[in-house]
Amino acid sequence: MPIRPLLSLAGGLLVSCASSFLLAPPPAAAEELLYNLETTCSLRGGDPQPCTVEAVDEGSATLYRHRIGTTTETIRITDQPIRMTRWLEPSKEWRSLTTAGARFSANTICFNGLDLCVVNPNYLNSVQEESPAAMADRDLVRVHFGSDGRVNITCYDEGCEVID
Repeated sequence: MPIRPLLSLAGGLLVSCASSFLLAPPPAAAEELLYNLETTCSLRGGDPQPCTVEAVDEGSATLYRHRIGTTTETIRITDQPIRMTRWLEPSKEWRSLTTAGARFSANTICFNGLDLCVVNPNYLNSVQEESPAAMADRDLVRVHFGSDGRVNITCYDEGCEVID
């Protein structure tokens, strides 16, 4: 089962996923379901709650749909160049993320600070498999995006304290 990592460091690293399954834009014609995962998510720093993550390959992008109760958050990750965007239903547009981070010891990924956090070992395992040398002995990885949605900086562990 191919799993595309959400974000990448110098070629393959981190991050992933959110928008509304019911409110998201119409699916592309050539969608391929990568996996469904029953897990926990949190919104805006709130308490963790049950959620379902649906990872879908659209060819040039991977969508991660997080269903949390009646809310769906969708994150789109593209490879060429690596960009991460979030679907905003009110304005019907994809907006670039500002940050994404992963804590491997907790299998947790967060987007735009604590706007959306999800426990997703599937994705994090694929990140480690795709970049074993870069991810060896790493626990925390953060990515900051520019206004164009491209990666501006990636930091690891204590190095993230320098840019906070």
